[in-house]
Amino acid sequence: MTRRVVLYIDSLKTGGAERVTLLLAHWLTEAGWRATVLTHHSESRDFYPVPAGVQRAIEPADPLWLRCFGPLGFPFRVLRLHGWLRCHQPDLVLGMTTLPAIKLLLALRGMACPCIVSERNFPPLKRTGWPWRLLRRLTYPWAQLHLVQTEATGRWLAQHLQARPQLCLPNPVAWPLSRFAPDPDPIAWLARRKVGADQQVLLAVGTKSHQKGFDRLVAMFALLAPRHPALHLVILGLDEGLYHGVDQQVQLRRLLPQASHRLHFPGRVGNVQDWYARADLFLLPSRYEGFPNVLLEAMASGCCCVSSDCPQGPAELIRDGVNGRLLANDANPETWAELVTEVLADSAQRGRMADAALEVRQRFSEERLRRRFMRGVSQLVGDD
Repeated sequence: MTRRVVLYIDSLKTGGAERVTLLLAHWLTEAGWRATVLTHHSESRDFYPVPAGVQRAIEPADPLWLRCFGPLGFPFRVLRLHGWLRCHQPDLVLGMTTLPAIKLLLALRGMACPCIVSERNFPPLKRTGWPWRLLRRLTYPWAQLHLVQTEATGRWLAQHLQARPQLCLPNPVAWPLSRFAPDPDPIAWLARRKVGADQQVLLAVGTKSHQKGFDRLVAMFALLAPRHPALHLVILGLDEGLYHGVDQQVQLRRLLPQASHRLHFPGRVGNVQDWYARADLFLLPSRYEGFPNVLLEAMASGCCCVSSDCPQGPAELIRDGVNGRLLANDANPETWAELVTEVLADSAQRGRMADAALEVRQRFSEERLRRRFMRGVSQLVGDD
């Protein structure tokens, strides 16, 4: 009989955790599992297409009486998820990111169903509210397997949350990168903003401005702009409007009053590989990461990259001066501006590091990491 697996995540909005959730579901489907991706939020938030053969499910919406309880209704929501799981009887479940994993582990109490938890950030720097930290400490030891993206994250989880056993599974890179709508041509899009094909472009990608250090990036660009009047900065992934009560685009433009017309926000795109190809330099000034998907993809695209040496991930991808450049996590905008100026002026250095970066296609190949993941699943469910 076909085994059933449920992957539970908050939504399928744009982001690394969401992409990896769908990739794991695809791998499981190819291995003969009946995979369902279950989300708390509706399909209206979906950005990524669901792979063929993967089922899509939405957690039952809260009735009006439960919505009135707000956060105090959490125990009732756990019971409703428990009921959904009882009805569908999966043979395996995966909780993707902290809050869905906690909720899933609580909902599985009393059920003989193994659970895999995938933490997607470095916990000491991705702070959650104290009730969630308490629940995480309680529930994480219940999981049968923890997927960790870096060994440092695994050590922290084992030491502080008794999160064992573990499988270290960095994000894979599938080459070529997937393509889907919207897919604006970067050359044409920039031409409409009076950016010529011969003008240099700095590129950054992300949806969370503070974590990705976009304020640092814009502060650096404010120093570069007077010296390089033809240089432009493009930030992919930031939507217009409010994100957790903050308009991230407006906030960043305020940091660049003299050259805001050279700061561009194409929004979310499904052809990010084309934008990597257009960029002269990819920049990742993050304060922290789980494992930087965008850096991995930029390197696989043959883009010369400069990153902060933040916890965790960039140093596992970049060997400074060989296949990219690393800056101290506390480097100031002046230091960033000096290094970016140096790399922009040296096309031979950029080309050498970009060519060396292509090695990540083999080191983090999808096939290699798929085999590692499926071996872990087989051991967990008793196939080996």
